[in-house]
Amino acid sequence: MLRKKHNVIFSMKSFVLTVAAILSASPLSVMAQSGSTTVDGRLAKIEAATAAAQSAGDNAWVLVSAALVLMMTGPGLALFYGGLVRKKNVLATMMQSFILMALVTVLWALYGYSLAFSRGNPFVGGFGFAFLRGVSGEPNAEYAASIPQQTFMLFQLMFAIITPALISGAFAERMKFSAMVLFTTLWVTVVYFPLAHMLWGSGGFLNATLGGRIPALDFAGGTVVHIASGFSALICALYLGKRIGYPRTMMAPHSLVLSFIGACMLWVGWFGFNAGSALAAGSLATSAFAATHFAAAAATLGWLAIEWWRLGKPTVLGAISGAVCGLVAVTPASGFVTPMASLIIGFAAGIFCFLMVTEVKKRLRYDDSLDAFGVHGAGGTLGALLTGIFATKAINPIFKDVSGNPLPVGLIDGHGAQILNQLAGIAITIVLAVAGTLVLLKIVDWLIGVRVSEEDEIEGLDLSQHGEGGYSADLDLIPVGSAVKPVHASATGTMVAVAGQHS
Repeated sequence: MLRKKHNVIFSMKSFVLTVAAILSASPLSVMAQSGSTTVDGRLAKIEAATAAAQSAGDNAWVLVSAALVLMMTGPGLALFYGGLVRKKNVLATMMQSFILMALVTVLWALYGYSLAFSRGNPFVGGFGFAFLRGVSGEPNAEYAASIPQQTFMLFQLMFAIITPALISGAFAERMKFSAMVLFTTLWVTVVYFPLAHMLWGSGGFLNATLGGRIPALDFAGGTVVHIASGFSALICALYLGKRIGYPRTMMAPHSLVLSFIGACMLWVGWFGFNAGSALAAGSLATSAFAATHFAAAAATLGWLAIEWWRLGKPTVLGAISGAVCGLVAVTPASGFVTPMASLIIGFAAGIFCFLMVTEVKKRLRYDDSLDAFGVHGAGGTLGALLTGIFATKAINPIFKDVSGNPLPVGLIDGHGAQILNQLAGIAITIVLAVAGTLVLLKIVDWLIGVRVSEEDEIEGLDLSQHGEGGYSADLDLIPVGSAVKPVHASATGTMVAVAGQHS
């Protein structure tokens, strides 16, 4: 009986397996499998296309942002600074910004990018990316997973260009061009590249997300760019001494029109500076964009309000200076704060920087020609501190627990210790900038001298350093003759056609 039952079960099992084999080979089964493969394939293609579109959008935004930041140096800063000096120094001042677009680019390609962003120690990177080795069209996921590393490299280059250009405002009208070139080469190597690594590089000492020991927040360069350049500018101003005749001689800006145009370009370019630092075309870029604009607007009103109250008139120079102060102050905070917080930061910066460039500068009696310290050093320091207060996880959940849940970021979030982190970042930046600048100035002074001669300074740096003038329209009067004759301009040898009139 058991044997019979076993045979029946075996026969049923064989029957089921046979039917299953037949069904699996049937057209219906083949169609189902084919349909499943098609759906999976289509889903995979959609996912790939979506990722490619996102990468293309992010890449386009960061490339445009890089161009905007470059525009901040030339023509933005060149016009802004160029208009603020006397007529005899306009070309020399603008040239200081322009030459850095070339000089820093070459240094960045050779070793600068590597020292800033390759793996090294907590204070400076190594030579893994020297000569741009390995910097290709593939992303570097540590920094920006959706754009080519080459795009990231170019974007960061523009920050390296403008930072030393900001310093030139302190020694405008009295530093040798050769000394400026040598000093800048040494300064970006000793000060800027290590600071960029500490704040933004993988494993940097102050990096808040990539293994830093002190998580200082600096979204777009409050410490790396503005505090570093501002305090270095102060040391330059003190080391070179005052311009001949300062402060007894009137040294008013020769063209506020140029400075006005430059300030407007800086405002527009700053969107690339701050919003571009999101490194993606997403909501964080939008938030940084809004914070940047609102802070500049509030700072303009803050500066004008106290200027109008104290001096009796709101000036154009005050308005454009206030706008730059707000842009400086919101730079470290732009990717961490709400629009309302950015209004507070901007308004406070406008008033604070006004007092720095009027009261403090007058009492300490230093000659910071274009107020690089009063705007960038002071504004950057204030902005870095206020970042520790107003940064919030609602805008940027940069700190997370082991489970990936957002943690408080700044004081208003309940993380008061972030102010101490900000103070540590500020202190380290100031120490490196001050000590590095002082040592480098002494080296350059010993090698070639840093300041022009008294005769050259009186003549003006345009002629004494570059052999040409910014405004060459003043021609000697030539008697009107019966024919038109070409005349050689003695200063440049250029052929100038002088229109004549038949008698």
